[in-house]
Amino acid sequence: MSGGDTGASTRAPAGQRLRDSLVVLLAVGSGAVNITSFLVLGKVFSSVITGNLVLLGLAAASTQHGPALRSGLALAGYSAGMLIAAPIAARGGRATWSPAVTAALCAELCLLLAFTAGWEANRQRPGWQLALLILLAAAMGMQSAAVSRLGAMSSTHLTGVLAGVLAGLTGSGSSAGRWRDVSVLGAIVAGASVGAVIIRLAPAWLPALTLLPLTAVIATASTFRRGAASAD
Repeated sequence: MSGGDTGASTRAPAGQRLRDSLVVLLAVGSGAVNITSFLVLGKVFSSVITGNLVLLGLAAASTQHGPALRSGLALAGYSAGMLIAAPIAARGGRATWSPAVTAALCAELCLLLAFTAGWEANRQRPGWQLALLILLAAAMGMQSAAVSRLGAMSSTHLTGVLAGVLAGLTGSGSSAGRWRDVSVLGAIVAGASVGAVIIRLAPAWLPALTLLPLTAVIATASTFRRGAASAD
């Protein structure tokens, strides 16, 4: 009996550490996606909704229809992605990492694969750029919905994450998950930096940077889940 209790006590922390590591990896792809939408698809963000709302207000005040359209499409795409993925991710209830979260991320992967096809074929065409922007924003909405089922964490919109880290430094916040939050902040910066370099030097390879972190997360989560089920 004590052996079974020991196995349970060690398995939960391991699952939480893996969950946190996967969220950090997702943030790398999120950084790449956001820098792509900003540098290539019209100076808007895929998941930084506060920034898009400000850009939308700026565009409206200056009567610039193009920026207003792109900001509006990014907001619409992100909202649609969340509305689609939230019910999928919710099917598994609250868990360290439920199969429903992986299913929602698989839906995101389908959108990023569609983005990859469009990027390789028609990224230079203005009309297609709007379509690619919608795909990226919807993908980020799906990822946001999926990660929100894991607890008080995010891999896409990080204002709250930064606020939590700063609160922790002053002693007024919880230390739980602090290493993850700091790592997520660094990961999204790293993803954006690498994405910017690839856009400048080898744009054809950019979709790989958006796909690889998500693919690795899905594969790792699925493998861990199968291993846990076998152990049970």
